Amino acid sequence: MPLLYPTLYKNRITDITLQDLERLGIRGLLLDVDNTLTTHGSQELSDEVRDWLIQMQDAGIRMTVVSNSWEWRVAPFAEKIGLRHTSLSCKPSPIGFWRGVRRLGLPKTQCAAIGDQVFTDIIGANLCGITCIQVMPIEPETGKPFLMLKRKWEQKIYEKRKGRGT
Repeated sequence: MPLLYPTLYKNRITDITLQDLERLGIRGLLLDVDNTLTTHGSQELSDEVRDWLIQMQDAGIRMTVVSNSWEWRVAPFAEKIGLRHTSLSCKPSPIGFWRGVRRLGLPKTQCAAIGDQVFTDIIGANLCGITCIQVMPIEPETGKPFLMLKRKWEQKIYEKRKGRGT
């Protein structure tokens, strides 16, 4: 079960503080896009997330985007927010995370992945051996049966985690 659990759990990406990162020894972030930084398929960024990204950059936190989405989806979004990216990351395989860590130029002990999905972001980060921070999805999944099924399974994991007091 440890593969299914994040190091830290927050409601939204903007709830992650510099103090949280300092406590965990994190200097670099590998960021998921869909339902973590923005809504699924969107190229828009909320003011709150934009301000959070600026705060992280101003504090010297290195960041890169690591997404399972296609290049045509990820590249324009990453460019808009001024970050390098890896698309088609094959999460939960650790390959995309390893690329992201290498791109940040930091030891993996100083890197954390942030994402909304247990079965891609959390498992992948744990397999890579990096800190993982899970956030709730920005909006519910609709019209995508496989994602909706994964969300039901994730709900069972959340309930079990609550029962353990984590």
